[in-house]
Formats: sequence, structure tokens, C-alpha cells
Amino acid sequence: MARKDLIDQTKSLITRETLVKDLHALGLKLGDHVIVHSSLSSIGWVAGGEIAVIQALMDTITVEGSIVMPAQTTHNTDPKYWENPPVPEEWWPSIRFMMPAYLPDITPTLGMGKIAEAFRSFPDVRRSLHPACSFTAWGKHTDWIVSHHAPDFPFGDHSPLAKLYDLDASILFIGTDYDSCTAMHLGESRAKDGRPIFEQGSAMLENGERVWKTYQQLEEYSNRFQDVGAAFEQLHHVHTGNIGQAACKVIKLRPLVDFTAQYFNDLSKQQNDSL
Repeated sequence: MARKDLIDQTKSLITRETLVKDLHALGLKLGDHVIVHSSLSSIGWVAGGEIAVIQALMDTITVEGSIVMPAQTTHNTDPKYWENPPVPEEWWPSIRFMMPAYLPDITPTLGMGKIAEAFRSFPDVRRSLHPACSFTAWGKHTDWIVSHHAPDFPFGDHSPLAKLYDLDASILFIGTDYDSCTAMHLGESRAKDGRPIFEQGSAMLENGERVWKTYQQLEEYSNRFQDVGAAFEQLHHVHTGNIGQAACKVIKLRPLVDFTAQYFNDLSKQQNDSL
């Protein structure tokens, strides 16, 4: 959205201070652990933009808690899977050979939004080492959350998502919804629905050398996440409100992950019973 259009559509000035008030009204507080999915433009025009939003989150949670954001780099994956847009097949070998190695301090995120991209460069923010599915974290448990992020099954039990589950963290949607909810991939990984496993690849550093390395990943059914979320909300409380002009939700991560796993187990059983 053009800047002028965003200003014209913003009803009153939004600042770091007003954002803190909105975050508190949503129930977020000092010492919480939260993974954030965000759309900056949905908030309206903010004095200070994405920087003010991040500062407001830090003011609210403080270093007694933890803020986590997805920092995925899906451009550093096997080009044979690229669809938006695809590239010619004859390019694939050269891309695998020439793609720069993932460097957590340098490699930009892709499709995560302006807030997540700015967050990764903030002081004391750390990033996990997965070359395609990394997470950034700030706060009390930063180093633990991002450490030992396994290459295989990057949203599974050896990922930052599993540590957020252990911390009984919350999920904050700022102008986003379940279709961007990375935590639900942990539920997929814990489902026993026999979903396919495929070989993915990325450029990374190994012993100081750039290599193209393959790892295993589960097929994801994120196109069903909105349906899962709608079913979840019929049984579980979701705190709703606004940050600026953005429609927001705060959801406990554990019950959503558990519900997602059960949803896909039940769906698999229904499909098998119909055969």
C-alpha cells in the first residue's frame, strides 16, 4: 500500500506508546513468551514504522520474557520445488552450486514481512542456524530457543517451536491469521498421519566451507490451517483485539499444536475409513 493511502486510512496517530497500550489490552505482559506473526500495513501508519512496533513489543514483554519471529529463507532451497515463480530446469544445477551459504547475520528473510525482517538485526536478537527455516529470538531464553536447530524436520521436536511449546508460549497474530501460523507445523510433525517425507536442500557453511547439503522435511498441509484454526476456535478461547487498526489474536501455543496434531490424525483416519 502506498504511504499516502496508508496515512489517509489511519484514523489517529499510532506510536510506540499507543502500541504498548494495545498490547497490554490484548493481555500480553512482562515475562510472557510469544511468537509473533505480523503485517505492518494492517496496523495503519505508525510513527517509526516497524522499528516502533518491535520496540513496543520489547517494552511490553521485557527481557524477562521472550519474543520469537519466523525468519525463513525459502529462496535458499532446492529450486526444483520453486513455484512462485519457478525457474527453468536447466538452471537448477547452477543454482545449487552457486547459491550463497546461509549466514544468520546477513541472509535476509523472505516473505516474513517488514517487522520480522527488521527484528533479526536488532541488538541481542539471535537467529537459529537452519539454512531455510530459521527463527529469531530476543529475551530471557534467547540462546536456548535458537540453539541446536536440527536440519532434518526443521519444524519438529528439535526446533525452536518445540522449545516454545515447553515454555507454554503464546502466538500473536498482528493482522495475520492461521495460514501464516508456523507453530502449527509442529502439530503436523507430531501427527501420526503417514504424510510423505521429501528431500530438501540448501547452501550452508560446514567446517567453514560452503556446501550444498540435503536434509529431510515433512510435506506440509498449510492450505488446511484456516480450517484447523476455525475448528480450534469452536472449542478454545482466543483473545481478540486490535493493535493500531490491525485485527489481532493471542492464542496459547500448546493447545493449538495438540489440536493440529489430532485434527490431521482424525482427517487421516476418515480418509482411510472411506477407502
